[in-house]
Amino acid sequence: MGAWHGDDYQRRFDDLAASGVDVHGEADFVMRMNPATVLDAGCGTGRVAIELHRRGVDVVGVDIDRSMLATARAAGPDIEWYEHDLATLDLGRVFDVVVMAGNVLLFTAPGTQRAVVAGCARHVGPGGALVAGFQLGRGYELGAYADNCHSAGLALTECYATWDGDQSFESMNYAVSVHRFSGK
Repeated sequence: MGAWHGDDYQRRFDDLAASGVDVHGEADFVMRMNPATVLDAGCGTGRVAIELHRRGVDVVGVDIDRSMLATARAAGPDIEWYEHDLATLDLGRVFDVVVMAGNVLLFTAPGTQRAVVAGCARHVGPGGALVAGFQLGRGYELGAYADNCHSAGLALTECYATWDGDQSFESMNYAVSVHRFSGK
């Protein structure tokens, strides 16, 4: 992909954290599910995976961007990182939570979202969850995501307007949703 430079991207979050902004809302959200294992799908620079690892979670990060992964590997050398396309991902294992934080589905190639969701769903373990957060109004909407999840056998169990669990949907421009396998 090459459009990103991992260190520059991460610096934005480091600057926010240095100014006192909590940059771990995604990790806080995931931790409410008490996972032992997490797949950070589209992990970028590893910000979420590294924080989950720091909190004692067995976490694996996957991203297609080499520069972002180089930054992740440098900051989290004890974490398994894989350079791979989520649409064709098969790690041969499942996780308690698969999280797509940071607009992952908005950065995938147009028309590949269904395959990306299916690739992530393959890694959701029994009783586990697929959690995704992304901005709305940027060409990929909740209805399309819900359809893609349904095609992968997942049903919506929770939806929020923020990673803080806010359900104020009046001026909703972001969505965080939790999907689980139907009937489980």
